[in-house]
Amino acid sequence: MKSKYRSFFRKSLQLLSVLAVVALPFTFASKATAAETIRVGHWSWPGYGFYYVNEHHNLSPDLNFEFTVIEDPVQLFSLLATNKLDVVLSTIEFGPILAAEDMGSKLVAMTNLGYGSDDIIVHPDIKSASDLKGKQVAILEGGLSHIMMGIWLEQNGVKWDEVEMVNLYAADAAAAMVSGQVAAAELWAPFNSEVLESLPGSRSVANSLDSQWLESGLIADAVFMSNDMLENRRDLSVKALQALFKGVEHWRANSAEDNKIIAEKTGFPIEDVDAIIGNGKLTNKVADNDISDGTLYMYTMEEAARFCGVADGAPPFGQTNGQMINHWNLTQKWWVNFGFMTKTVSHEGGLDCALVKESM
Repeated sequence: MKSKYRSFFRKSLQLLSVLAVVALPFTFASKATAAETIRVGHWSWPGYGFYYVNEHHNLSPDLNFEFTVIEDPVQLFSLLATNKLDVVLSTIEFGPILAAEDMGSKLVAMTNLGYGSDDIIVHPDIKSASDLKGKQVAILEGGLSHIMMGIWLEQNGVKWDEVEMVNLYAADAAAAMVSGQVAAAELWAPFNSEVLESLPGSRSVANSLDSQWLESGLIADAVFMSNDMLENRRDLSVKALQALFKGVEHWRANSAEDNKIIAEKTGFPIEDVDAIIGNGKLTNKVADNDISDGTLYMYTMEEAARFCGVADGAPPFGQTNGQMINHWNLTQKWWVNFGFMTKTVSHEGGLDCALVKESM
């Protein structure tokens, strides 16, 4: 069977080759007089705001950043594949698909972990997972929400194909939940809270703060780079990764201030940014990543290196050194189940964890 993602990526590549000039007006540059330029792409999400923190505080004065914001990750990765971007910030699960489709880019590091950011929410009349058989559930097809829903269903005795999975963006999924059009949905902040508040009797049956999700590292964001960047501009790749984590470390000690920057650049209300990534509650100059202060856990460079297996020690939350490979295998298992990949691929063709080690 032909991979679903192959047609998605190829269509995007064809479209971008014709309409590249249309996408580029959404790109905006900073620090016009810098020695080297890093072209960064992402979709709108506060967890992708740390390059903006770096830019604002001039933490990497030898770099110039150009940002492209596109809400469709497939288009972002297509731009990465055609060397119109150098770096893409996105959810982590795309790594195996990019390798399977030979998309000219690699996953280089985990950047943050869902720490209460995601819920599976069921309608008030759903008493158990078995009640969902034959009913519609909302997920973002081809995303982490798709996998989280599949895992939760099967852990609770329901095969993933015994429900009808409906592909909806989070805002539309939230509306469908409130209106009763779907019986369950995987939602992330702030849409999960909106449904729980707006639909009396609805409840969360799984949350990314639960130990199994923390230990698996499933619900995570990551940084991807083009093969051209990694192979031909290795020094710049190192600088680009260092710049990202410099932004994170500045935020850790100044998150109340830096959240305002992230809110402005990502287009999120400051209240949502505070709720999603934390609002400045500090312990020993490190932002608390507890449930009362944000729903994402930002990895340090060292923790990212441990997850990749290129530095000694264990990552947080019971994760194991080198768990990136297990994560790769977990996600691609589900992509094969869902028909987005026809067979599994080796992580060696799609991971470049050596970059984290070189950047430390």
